[in-house]
Amino acid sequence: MSGHTGLRRFVEPEKPAPARAPEPERCQLCTEPTGPGHGHIVDTERRAILCACRGCFLLFSSPEAGGRFRAVPDRYLHDPGRPLTSAEWDGLGIPVGAVFLLRGDEGVAAFYPSPAGATECLLNLDAWAELAATHPLLAAARPEIEAILVRRTDTTVDTFLVPIDVCYRLVGLVRVYWKGFDGGQEAREQVDRFFGDVREKSRDFGLG
Repeated sequence: MSGHTGLRRFVEPEKPAPARAPEPERCQLCTEPTGPGHGHIVDTERRAILCACRGCFLLFSSPEAGGRFRAVPDRYLHDPGRPLTSAEWDGLGIPVGAVFLLRGDEGVAAFYPSPAGATECLLNLDAWAELAATHPLLAAARPEIEAILVRRTDTTVDTFLVPIDVCYRLVGLVRVYWKGFDGGQEAREQVDRFFGDVREKSRDFGLG
């Protein structure tokens, strides 16, 4: 009997091992499962974005929480009544078509998505301060957890206030889809779709 069993291993297809259920994504603070559609927390000391369960997200959403961890809010804003002009944008001296600006303890820094990741670029801080004085949306982003996202096209300058994790989603898209010198058609379509989604989610800053 044992000889027949051994022979059967060679003449019958081997049954595949049962598929394992994927491990649930876990909170990077307390290791509890995060659940679908989980929030994110910024570690301001490491400049890192962490996945968070609902409990940890709510804990660090409180204005009194303070410290190095801050929950990323989910507001999307734009200000169609006071758009940036092409001349105003050109005055900042930023040579790329898409950039996000993040305010931290050391002031405002500008980054653009590239195949190498989020790349910092020089920013004319005086020109930025003048723009922020006349365009309140630019000064409304909460430090470390929200950013001003700008896209310059041939005809418009689209400006949004978004959660910081949204900017890193854009960085990920560029890293995955960018091909060649100009990115390629697929990368352009992905970026267009991304900004269409941001525009759809944004509410009017002027309405409070």
